Amino acid sequence: MSFVHEVTSPEAVPRPGHVEAAPEAPDAAIRPRSTSRDRWIALLRYLRRNPSLVIGTVLVLGLLLFSAIGYLVWDVDRYRPLSVRALQPPSSELPFGSDRQGRDLFATMIAGTPMTLRIGLIAGVLGLGIGTVLAFVSAYYGGLTDSIIRTIVDVGLTVPGLLVLIIVAITVRQALSVEIMALVVSSLAWLWPARTIRAQVLTMRERSWVQVARLSGMSGPEIIVKEMLPNLFPFLAAALVNSISSAILASIGLEALGLGPIDAPTLGMTVYWVLFNAALINGWWWWWAPPIAILAILFIGLFLVSVGLDEIANPRLRRAV
Repeated sequence: MSFVHEVTSPEAVPRPGHVEAAPEAPDAAIRPRSTSRDRWIALLRYLRRNPSLVIGTVLVLGLLLFSAIGYLVWDVDRYRPLSVRALQPPSSELPFGSDRQGRDLFATMIAGTPMTLRIGLIAGVLGLGIGTVLAFVSAYYGGLTDSIIRTIVDVGLTVPGLLVLIIVAITVRQALSVEIMALVVSSLAWLWPARTIRAQVLTMRERSWVQVARLSGMSGPEIIVKEMLPNLFPFLAAALVNSISSAILASIGLEALGLGPIDAPTLGMTVYWVLFNAALINGWWWWWAPPIAILAILFIGLFLVSVGLDEIANPRLRRAV
């Protein structure tokens, strides 16, 4: 007798206690909403255990909000000389007082904070962009190109940056504006990003997935743009914050020496007028206190944002949610 027809596949034989799986169609309809909700929960958990990023972002956004609201509720044109009575202490009419030139310091802070941030943002983006391009070209292709770029970067980092910026600012013939000031600062802002990003690219170049992409026929620019650059986005975000902070510090150093835009009410030029008129010695505390306080908040906020982003960029600091 043949038992061929009596043998069935294991899948067809019901097992004791076996419960058939529910159809997948309802789960497919629910999964997108569940995934989106899980992402928000994961983001909130991450922000809760990474308070430095939250506090730093709040501080920087608070300064931007201060300027935005100030433009709506205050006469910002009072930052110009002879707009109010000179050397008035803080009052209800002049919340931050006035300086020796007859400028409303509250209006000066409202107008000067975004200008200082704009200098740092322009110089930081340009410096990081140039440094990133040079770092990828140097580290990925190597050879003579790598030697030339590495030598230029090493030599540039050994030269005192402030001295070079002073020489560049002096040689600029036309009057300095906020944009030209940012270009002057960006002339050296690419050196440090070029070195740090080059080190990252050197390690990524030997990874297996880069070798697979190269064997699959992808060109060098395609591998850099499509494969390597997306993996460096967290590191580049942290590097951008550091570049902005360094550019703001360099611009304030130049402006404090009187090499900035004289007519612009930036925070650095306010510090220059404080030093020029000896406000600290004369006891005009309301003149130097606002710019110092705003600069302190700005640098603390940028530092905390950089620390928070460093946890994303650095796997050694990254913790599971």
